[in-house]
Amino acid sequence: MTQPTQGEVHAFSAICTHAGCTVAPGEGELLCPCHQSRYALTDAAVLGGPAPEPLPAIQVEVSGEDVVLA
Repeated sequence: MTQPTQGEVHAFSAICTHAGCTVAPGEGELLCPCHQSRYALTDAAVLGGPAPEPLPAIQVEVSGEDVVLA
């Protein structure tokens, strides 16, 4: 899950679309530790690396103080 700006919440699969490794937060992006694929925080678009596709989105919404599946 990412929060690029206050009140803007996005959720994506944590499985890299290249080799199935688990991505983790990096410096302003999501980073795959296996082969250095990089993904955008706002839409999980591929920013670099061997990943062929963005991370799949998971629909979520803010409900009070919680983030829940939409």
